[in-house]
Amino acid sequence: MGDEPLAAVERELTAQIRAGSARSGDLGPDHRRLWIAVGEALRDGKRLRPQLLLITHEGLGGRRTAAAVRTAAAVELLHTAFVIHDDVIDGDHLRRGRLNVSGAFAGEAREGDLPETSVRRYADAAGVLAGDLALTTAIRTVATCGAEQEIVDHLLDLLDAAVHTSATGELADVRFGLGLEIDPVVDATLRVAALKTASYSFELPLRAAAVLAEAQPSTVTALGEIGHCLGVGFQLLDDLLGVFGNEARTGKSTLSDLREGKATALIAHARSTPSWTALDGLVGDRRLDHGGAARARTVLTECGARGAVQDLADHHLDRAVQTAHRSGLPSTLADRLTDVVHDIRATAGEALVPAPTLTEEAS
Repeated sequence: MGDEPLAAVERELTAQIRAGSARSGDLGPDHRRLWIAVGEALRDGKRLRPQLLLITHEGLGGRRTAAAVRTAAAVELLHTAFVIHDDVIDGDHLRRGRLNVSGAFAGEAREGDLPETSVRRYADAAGVLAGDLALTTAIRTVATCGAEQEIVDHLLDLLDAAVHTSATGELADVRFGLGLEIDPVVDATLRVAALKTASYSFELPLRAAAVLAEAQPSTVTALGEIGHCLGVGFQLLDDLLGVFGNEARTGKSTLSDLREGKATALIAHARSTPSWTALDGLVGDRRLDHGGAARARTVLTECGARGAVQDLADHHLDRAVQTAHRSGLPSTLADRLTDVVHDIRATAGEALVPAPTLTEEAS
């Protein structure tokens, strides 16, 4: 796949933002501000999900290029909606190293000298509403992708299932983080990763591509299995980056997950070791500073949690590659999906801070 299909996705996304913003003439400046925020949230994305859909559609011999482009754009809009909502849920005001939707509206509210509780309420409302606009636009984009009605119906079923599944995983993630039930074991965190991330980020674009290419049901199933493994592995690496990443490369804070006490596989593994006593006062501390985070990272490394999660990520990514080559997919497609796995690994590896550096930092 050359640059042209991805460039077409960018044009489609721009067109969707313009179409949404065009209605502001009737609805006024608040509507325009929300659409500007959605456009900003879309900016500088890696477009991994559209890329997966397009290379799979092409690799399966699909000929519905225009419909694939629109569906790929819809998947990116869905991702943007979930990212905006996720930042509201997590209370984050930064994304990719800059103010996110909530952060931008919080700044606007502070200019009006509002109390901080009102600032937070306004920022959260803007995030929810902007995310809603992106979500409904994603659905409409699939519904109007131009494929035959039977295929559109199948695509909408996939999209609907992804939304339901991801919402379920998001709630479980929040519940675990708040300690509303028994501390989750590693297997429980993997299930959340499958529900929250793999379902829409990897299984959806791969399955949608197969539907557009009119692939056999066995191929749709195999691609779903590949997407599951890819998604879980991707989320595990993301969890590592949330604690051990180079902030200049990732654009995300290495304090947020620790302060929030996010119930990742990293934390679940640490809870199962005697070293948890050294972490209990650090993980979940909203006032955790960089010194405390460095101590936490050292303990997470020395108790084996970092290595165990890296191994789990590698296991799932290896399974994705193995399934791609054993499931009867065209060899060129299996090779391209393998390249995607290599890119995910390389990107994470370049952004992870080596463990010895962390030990020195904490000393």
